[in-house]
Amino acid sequence: MDDAVLEKVIRRHLKNLPEDQELAPEASLKELGLDSMKAVELLFDLEDELGIALPDNAMTRETFATPASLKQVLLDAAAVS
Repeated sequence: MDDAVLEKVIRRHLKNLPEDQELAPEASLKELGLDSMKAVELLFDLEDELGIALPDNAMTRETFATPASLKQVLLDAAAVS
């Protein structure tokens, strides 16, 4: 998985993250502006950009808590597909 592509896609949905600010792996996506509606939009963007489909049971608050947690779920989904 290309980390730069993943970060680019995530950044599109974070209204509270300035362009020049680093997106740390353990940053709270909720604090950076990711709400439940934006999480759904992010999911669709990730599936389109990365070609990885997340299972329905991965649509949890924990999955979208941080960039690192989201990346791990994507890696797990890619491994089984």
